Amino acid sequence: MLFHNRQQAGQKLAERFKSIPLENPLVIALPRGGVPLGYEISKMLRAPLDVLVVRKIGAPSHPEFGIGAITEGGFYWIDSEAVQSTGASDTEIEKITKKEYEELERRILIYRDGKDLPSVKGRTVIVVDDGLATGVTAKVACQYLKAQGAKRLILAVPVCSPRTSELLKAEVDEFVCLEEPKFFIPVGQFYDDFSQTTDTEVIELLKKAKDWKTEKEVMISKSSDGGVELPGLLTIPVGAKGIVIFAHGSGSGKLSPRNLQVAETLNRAGFGTLLFDLLTPVESRYRANVFDIPLLAKRLILATEWIKQQALAKNLPIGYFGASTGGGAALWAAAELKNEISAVVSRGGRPDLAIPRLSEVTAPSLLLVGGLDKEVIQLNEQAMKHLSNTSLKIIPGASHVFEEPGKLEAVAEEAVVWFKHYLRTAEEPAKDPVVRAILKKAIPLKNPKDIRPLVDEIGKAKIVMLGEATH
Repeated sequence: MLFHNRQQAGQKLAERFKSIPLENPLVIALPRGGVPLGYEISKMLRAPLDVLVVRKIGAPSHPEFGIGAITEGGFYWIDSEAVQSTGASDTEIEKITKKEYEELERRILIYRDGKDLPSVKGRTVIVVDDGLATGVTAKVACQYLKAQGAKRLILAVPVCSPRTSELLKAEVDEFVCLEEPKFFIPVGQFYDDFSQTTDTEVIELLKKAKDWKTEKEVMISKSSDGGVELPGLLTIPVGAKGIVIFAHGSGSGKLSPRNLQVAETLNRAGFGTLLFDLLTPVESRYRANVFDIPLLAKRLILATEWIKQQALAKNLPIGYFGASTGGGAALWAAAELKNEISAVVSRGGRPDLAIPRLSEVTAPSLLLVGGLDKEVIQLNEQAMKHLSNTSLKIIPGASHVFEEPGKLEAVAEEAVVWFKHYLRTAEEPAKDPVVRAILKKAIPLKNPKDIRPLVDEIGKAKIVMLGEATH
């Protein structure tokens, strides 16, 4: 046995793609057996996964022997030599083809709700199956996708007959195969567990793959800023609710392990994230630049302007997450951009370094400080006197870098709650009029009766208590 099951085969196949440069990849699995393998490749690449339904046209006297195949859109191929060798008549082939097309339409209905396959035009398409003997279905699938305009076509299988391998290499730009045994036997013989993949499993894997996020290295630049280029990491989950831009502190950059951990939590909660280096390699050599809050804020504004031009993030509400001196930079930039920034979270931040601009900050701001970080607690309390819409949250037992077990997780959870509540565009204010009034006036409410004057002032409204989240 070469493979334990389809999942393991898919994981081994996915490893091959770590060294293959890919542009805008789309994984297309041939159901049902190819889907568990396609899922593993999709997961590793964080690329979309879909299925192309192809049905083999078997010989009348021997259904397992493929004499052709049919796929979506009525695209089909018949091997005339195979037809001749089996003696199949046109009437028999037509009857079998009609039956397979009915099954094909049934599967499209249950796998994709009857919707068309996503456009492959101009994309890198990876076609995946669990193994190829004659390769009839894979051949038709590749021909169909090529006809639909795929820019680059890669066929990936764990095991394949050497003869079939040679035939299929002419159909694709690249052929990825783990094993080509000289003495080929049925595909199932190369698996310890080759039990049939069910429709339910296919549907579940396709559903899980919809959660993948788009993650890519980017370069933030603007010619008007002296041609500065700042490398970053942009991550956008499917259906993102907003984008959070990170402002690192103490000279760290886009690969800060603590901020990466917080970003991952935000991604799982449905928020896009942008982590980038606020300083160029030359600038980072000078320690004073780490405390140059106007400079750091300028770079944050540059990143904000850049993100608004990106197709993946266009029109998403924007928030800031600042750490250490980055907390001061985030608030300074928020003061500069006013309503363009919907919310700010500071972790162990130095908002005191932005005191000259704090009174201009309109974005709801959450200041998170470790309970053991006494000096920074005092600095944050000092800064709060200048902020009109803020909350200070102490994380008990945490030091300045939140390295104690569970403390950084607590920070991430607080950030998720804050951004879920406040991250919205300037054109999308809080739906409830009481909430709008509270945010506008920054009135602390400790008793439900405190809301009554506001309700009287703005008319009929639903009464909402925000509790300790508003100060």
